[in-house]
Amino acid sequence: MPRLKSATDLERLKQEILARVDGKRIVSITNGTDGKTRHSEAVVQAFIDEVEKQGLADKVIVKSTGCHGFCEKEPSTVIFPEEICYVSLKPEDAPEIVSATLIENKIVDHLLYVDDDGNKIVHESEIPFYKYQSRIVFGNNRLIDPKNIEDYIALGGYTALARALLEMTPEQVLEEVKRANLRGRGGGGFPAGIKWETTRNAPGEIKYVIVNADEGDPGAYMDRSLLEGNPHSVLEGLIIGAYAIGSHQGFIYVRQEYPIAVQNLSVALEEARRYGLLGPDIFGSGFDFDVKVHRGAGAFVSGESSALMTAIEGRVGEPRPKYIRTAVSGIWERPSNLNNVETWATVPLIINKGAEWFTGIGTEGSKGTKIFSLVGKVNNTGLVEVPMGMTLREVIFDIGGGIPGGKKFKGVQTGGPSGGIIPESLLDTPVDFDELTKLGSMMGSGGMIVMDEDTCVVDVARYFLNFLAEESCGKCVPCREGIYQMLKILNRICEGEGREGDVEVLEEISEVVRDFSLCALGATAPNPVLSTIKYFRDEYEAHIKERRCPAGVCKALISYYIEPEKCQACLICLRNCPVGAIIGGKNLIHVIDQEKCTKCGTCFEVCPPRFDAVTRLSGAKVPEPALAGTEVARKRGEKNE
Repeated sequence: MPRLKSATDLERLKQEILARVDGKRIVSITNGTDGKTRHSEAVVQAFIDEVEKQGLADKVIVKSTGCHGFCEKEPSTVIFPEEICYVSLKPEDAPEIVSATLIENKIVDHLLYVDDDGNKIVHESEIPFYKYQSRIVFGNNRLIDPKNIEDYIALGGYTALARALLEMTPEQVLEEVKRANLRGRGGGGFPAGIKWETTRNAPGEIKYVIVNADEGDPGAYMDRSLLEGNPHSVLEGLIIGAYAIGSHQGFIYVRQEYPIAVQNLSVALEEARRYGLLGPDIFGSGFDFDVKVHRGAGAFVSGESSALMTAIEGRVGEPRPKYIRTAVSGIWERPSNLNNVETWATVPLIINKGAEWFTGIGTEGSKGTKIFSLVGKVNNTGLVEVPMGMTLREVIFDIGGGIPGGKKFKGVQTGGPSGGIIPESLLDTPVDFDELTKLGSMMGSGGMIVMDEDTCVVDVARYFLNFLAEESCGKCVPCREGIYQMLKILNRICEGEGREGDVEVLEEISEVVRDFSLCALGATAPNPVLSTIKYFRDEYEAHIKERRCPAGVCKALISYYIEPEKCQACLICLRNCPVGAIIGGKNLIHVIDQEKCTKCGTCFEVCPPRFDAVTRLSGAKVPEPALAGTEVARKRGEKNE
């Protein structure tokens, strides 16, 4: 393929691509990380084989794409132009879909999505999970083979780059991004345009631009899915940013745990170079730019800007004091601009559609959309993209479908391990940078973990503190020692050894860690503790004063007891107990030996609901079962005789 030397070349290629696919049906199949865990590669190959077998190769294009968002229903497919959606596919479904839908134009009912009312939904856009979203950044994942640059170009890819390089000055590009008030999607929410301007105006000829694809938050995978499914959108945004800043070298920092993202990104870089979109004299504009991929070692702290840049330099990823910002002195002490994957992917949209279009979406202080990883105790899990300002209730209940099993909503953790837990009373809070911060949480990179009534918030705070204690680089005392001391107190509380005054000590240590840590890991680490104390203080008091875990999670504070009057001597719990702590036999009421019991909860889980004989006790003394159990067993035995 000859290099694209002008906007005219790009438009000509786009029209050629569209002409080749005109009139053909497209079978778009999810084949990202989530899909691959459910054998999506075999599904893609099954469709390719079946289309060939049925003689449809000149009429149908089978497209292997990244994640579409509704992860729990993958592998799934969308058939265009009708937008017919089939979910939870297996390789053996391919022949039926090809024969029925592609040849006979019939719907395969049993492969459709079924809503809570039992209605089968044909079109993807009508599925509740997608219906309430605004997928302006993530939506193209379903239309693009990430290893085929022509798919991206066919959708208007790289037209924003051509416009920026050939019709706008670097200053005009910078002003457009500033007017759009694009705030960094990596968690800090700092205005991207101001950061770009700082790097552009910093002294020195050599400047760097960087994509932060570290994404270490548990349960978050927005950046991974964008890089896997639409790497050219990120690359185009990076080149535009480099032009505005005056940089000729970029870096993409990717977690070692993202092999598919690295693979697809590497293909995208090679294709971009081959088409002349990377390298010297891009579009004949005289602007030179290229990119290197740096694979991170998986340290959570390396997501912090100065630690990430230290890692790119080849040293241990540790943060450094930022009395001089990395925008002025970053990699090798050169001005370095860092934004996350989603931020860069938004830039081409702003250049193509204008700042006014972008500012028409969202709230006063937070413009555009945000991609969230919606996981936990919610019916519909996956990646959702919504306009800033949509409420937590709308995200969790309208898009997420509410809480499974009729359980009661308890809280939602936003912002990853450094975020806070927001209670039910604040569900109508609009989701944007400022509102979440006011509640003691944060936007973070976009993690959203839903919790139901069976969640112990003290245990959750302990979990996140444990994660942060392990991920702290240990360079500064407030973070290294402060998090460790808070974790010790939380462990004590969950083990039934909490003391009066522990909550107050947690609050005092939190202030020190927050105010004096070297980087954002330590500064935000107290959020899970402070937010749970603020909104769920009664649970802390129950653990400490009553030696009781209201959610029945903390093992040291719960016991299991078989009610003699309900036990049917069915032997199910006895056979499933992993440590042989249940005494009994046929026609004999079962009894739990409390000294042997490890409180794993197996007996509680396997006891048939119609019997409901096993009770979970929290903070209560276990009744003495021996005499009552023997008496009932003897009477039952007489009756059976």
